Amino acid sequence: MKNNLKKLLPYAFVGVISGATTFGAINYFGVKNHDSEFSYFAPKKNTDASFASFNMAGVGDDFVKAAKMTVPAVVSIKNFSNRTSQRSDQDLFDLFFGNPFGNSQRQQQPQQEMPRGMGSGVIISPDGYIISNNHVIAGATKLEVQLSNKKTYIANLIGTDPTTDIALLKIEEKGLPYLSFANSDNVEVGQWVLAVGNPMGLNSTVTAGIVSAKGRSIDLLSQQSRTPIENFIQTDAAINPGNSGGALVNPNGELIGINSAISSKTGYYEGYGFAVPSNLARKVVEDIKKFGMVQRGFLGVRSLDLSDTRQVAQYNQQNKTNIKANEGVYITEVTAKGGAEDAGLRSGDIITKVDNTVISNYYDLSFAVGSKRPGDKVAVTYLRNGKEATANVTLKDEKGNTTFRSKADLSVTEKIGAEFEPLSEKFKTDYGLNSGVIAKNVLDGSEMAKIGIVDNYIVIEINGKPVNSQKDVEKILDKYQGNVQVKYVDDFGRITTRGFRMP
Repeated sequence: MKNNLKKLLPYAFVGVISGATTFGAINYFGVKNHDSEFSYFAPKKNTDASFASFNMAGVGDDFVKAAKMTVPAVVSIKNFSNRTSQRSDQDLFDLFFGNPFGNSQRQQQPQQEMPRGMGSGVIISPDGYIISNNHVIAGATKLEVQLSNKKTYIANLIGTDPTTDIALLKIEEKGLPYLSFANSDNVEVGQWVLAVGNPMGLNSTVTAGIVSAKGRSIDLLSQQSRTPIENFIQTDAAINPGNSGGALVNPNGELIGINSAISSKTGYYEGYGFAVPSNLARKVVEDIKKFGMVQRGFLGVRSLDLSDTRQVAQYNQQNKTNIKANEGVYITEVTAKGGAEDAGLRSGDIITKVDNTVISNYYDLSFAVGSKRPGDKVAVTYLRNGKEATANVTLKDEKGNTTFRSKADLSVTEKIGAEFEPLSEKFKTDYGLNSGVIAKNVLDGSEMAKIGIVDNYIVIEINGKPVNSQKDVEKILDKYQGNVQVKYVDDFGRITTRGFRMP
């Protein structure tokens, strides 16, 4: 029995890693640790970034004006989730040895709707579209939005993008106050900014600071995406748990970023906060609104970040190479039929620039390419054998297409947000399983994640039918509409059944 338990643990338990950089979300009960239809999203014309002299002359008045414009457009978001659900009482002993009492009736635990956490959001159109962070709404069964005037609404989740940590919601109302997107490319280090949100349950809080840095990557979103895009605006305006999803504005009251994270050892403000730049956030919400999903271009390469000395050392050790750490991105593999291959790029090339953006590391490349759409063309400057050259690359999506896709074009696994690998026959025999697949690449906020499934959980049945391969999952759910029941082994080794509605 003990040996069996040891074998199952890698599949049944998932470690949770928390770094020094933490998301700014607050637990409800206390901190625990191409087109014109998007006119409301467009930046205002002829607006320049505002700067302040050290004597602060006139800045106070600008801050008051900006605060009056911003506060009514920033909302509080309450994330509700079901803390308990229907679960079989079959535990580890049943799993290994069978139920000695036969098929006893499963107990049903009442579902309790509990507020899981709180965050902020920004109204970006008068008809109720709200931008926030993906991590603010992740796992929610209900989203409650409260305006600065205390009026509350139930919000519909329009779409999410874990890659940039952006989510788009909508409430049914008209004539709402809203913020316009500014051009975040015009933001300068040293520029005065205001952060507006609901930190630690304190509604409509305004703090001031300056832009401390631009294009900052903090290796945070890799926890929720395989292809993270980080190009944060760093600010010293005080940001605390609950500010996530709130507004970072310039003294004109224009939206230059969505506050997303803080750098902290305690989980509270220690001097630096990070915001998704408005140009990237705007592109994401435009795609979600029009297509129901983000249209993201890919270069079609696997790469090595030459600025990461540790990563370079590991690669050299594993591949018996002698690549030197430096600035730039080294191509380790070119994807078949991808844009890079079509343009003549090959492994060993070092990417140094995309269009006019200097590529110093992986995040520079991911932002320069990932903020564009399939079909877009980019000029890639690279080094080959020490000589510089430029290739014009037509970007494609992950499936190798240059055309836009909608939710209707998604595969089953894309819709539910997970992939699956078969269990070995030996494993199934050892643990008395008749069926099962291992969940892999489970996306945060996906349907599978919402019912508690994470990487390495074992899915046994879907809608009462055994599954032994990804093809089995796709066959059961292809063109299926309605509620989906998933039976899987949870983190305690118990067999759990939970459901979601097929998107």
